[in-house]
Amino acid sequence: MPPSRSRRRAPAAKAPAPRAVRPDPAGMARAVRDFLTAAGLDLQDVNLLDTPTRVADVWANGFLDGYGRTPEEALGKTYPAPADSSGELVVVTDLRFHSMCPHHLLPFTGRAHVAYVPGSRVVGFGRIGALVDVFAHRLILQEDLARQVARSLARVLDSPATACILEAEQACLRLRADHQRDAVTHAEAYEGRLRRDGPLRRELWARLGARTGAGR
Repeated sequence: MPPSRSRRRAPAAKAPAPRAVRPDPAGMARAVRDFLTAAGLDLQDVNLLDTPTRVADVWANGFLDGYGRTPEEALGKTYPAPADSSGELVVVTDLRFHSMCPHHLLPFTGRAHVAYVPGSRVVGFGRIGALVDVFAHRLILQEDLARQVARSLARVLDSPATACILEAEQACLRLRADHQRDAVTHAEAYEGRLRRDGPLRRELWARLGARTGAGR
């Protein structure tokens, strides 16, 4: 019998759009009040009177506000890449960020190093830090933060190669694990041509001065 023809694969289903997160500061403040009460604390203490409201405000505007923005909004206006561009790296280092671990709701802070090769578009250097914050200001793992930044930069700028390298101090490690007060965690994510080890990735690590690793 003649070999059967391979069936054409059905197109993959699109991932559902992320649910919009709109914090309810008043509800958050009530939850914090309940938490403090359950912890056995006296909410009439002068230092705790306004704590629920303060906590709700810092969470809504400092740790969860990334859910309300998109990578496109963070990067803002883009510009045509130079006509004579031939695959040179653009690298921005030491972008400070803070985020919150989803496992223990404890903070981690550190520095992001972001790189891309211009495709059809480039963006202002300051907007790259804003892109990091879009994802950092969510409940997110450090590994996922690096991946989301690299992936979004590749998509929005039509870049053939992107990278995000993060070094951070994780409170859940430094405070909870014995004798780990000096631990620093690292996460890397690459897209496109930088996924492959080769001259371009070695050039990136040379630019970084191997500050987060050696022999990459």
